[in-house]
Amino acid sequence: MKGIVVSVIIAISVSLANSVPVYAGAGYVDYAGYKNCIFLENKDTRVVLGPHCGGRVLEYSLKGRNIIALDESQNGWMNTPDAKKIDDIYGGRFDVGPALNIPPHPDLWIGPWKGEITGRLTARMTSLPDSVLGVQLIRDFKLDEKTSKLTCKQTIRNISKETKTWGFWGRTLAVGGGIAVVPLNPSSRFPKQYIMYGRGKIIQYMPANESNVQIREGCCLITGEPSQTMLGFDSYQGWLAYISKNNLLFIKRFPTYQNRIYDGVAPITSAIFYWKDLICELEPVGPREDIKPGKSTSFTEEWFLYTHAFPGDPSNLNLGNIISLASGTKSNRSWK
Repeated sequence: MKGIVVSVIIAISVSLANSVPVYAGAGYVDYAGYKNCIFLENKDTRVVLGPHCGGRVLEYSLKGRNIIALDESQNGWMNTPDAKKIDDIYGGRFDVGPALNIPPHPDLWIGPWKGEITGRLTARMTSLPDSVLGVQLIRDFKLDEKTSKLTCKQTIRNISKETKTWGFWGRTLAVGGGIAVVPLNPSSRFPKQYIMYGRGKIIQYMPANESNVQIREGCCLITGEPSQTMLGFDSYQGWLAYISKNNLLFIKRFPTYQNRIYDGVAPITSAIFYWKDLICELEPVGPREDIKPGKSTSFTEEWFLYTHAFPGDPSNLNLGNIISLASGTKSNRSWK
């Protein structure tokens, strides 16, 4: 039965698609082995959305340079009974948390979604109803007419008959080998203002100093693969930044709430997962949401891309400019 549902959703999506944009700045394109993905584009910025497997962002690029990490061996992959198993799907992913206290939900994570263009430079992807979590997810995207600003809103709709307690979890994979910048909380509950996950099933609340994790100007810089791949933060400044080796500055902005509950194993508002020189995962984390039957809740990320030369030496990074731009106190004119 599930195979029939998958086929119907894909057939509907394909039947609506054509090579001519239905709105200015929006249309359909074959991409990364998938037919009829949705694109949104302005003069310099392009977004490609893939509803076929997990409702992901496949491209977010500035002047032809994509910040999203993809694995060519996964091109066209879909979660079908005869598909080759993969460890994890690449791309610009979104999820539901808390991370370690939620049951597996493959229909949402790697299942088929419905994609639709909803207007000028706007699109939506909608998941199947998920009986495991009792929710359905809706993702709305809007690209600014002139700049790289991409608004990504995920709505969690409770389709069950009981209150559901979940939250937002952003899981964007950026191209690897860059420098991640995370603002720190001077009033942090963590002795070193961040925690490190691992080895094994432990959380290091006072990790040892290491060369690839640097503290400068109130920020944590991850300049290469740390001894453990994931770091967590309880900052309320609401942004993450990443400078990639293909000379892009990727900024995420998102809301944080000092008086709400963050109910992961550790109460973090963001995390960075840095694996070798292959990927860097930028993870905004939303607070706990108690969603009553038939009700919905939403969380919005704002993405920005700028041209930025990758520094050969991380100590040469102009961190003050990045902080000002990421926090919204600096104009982007000087970055063009």
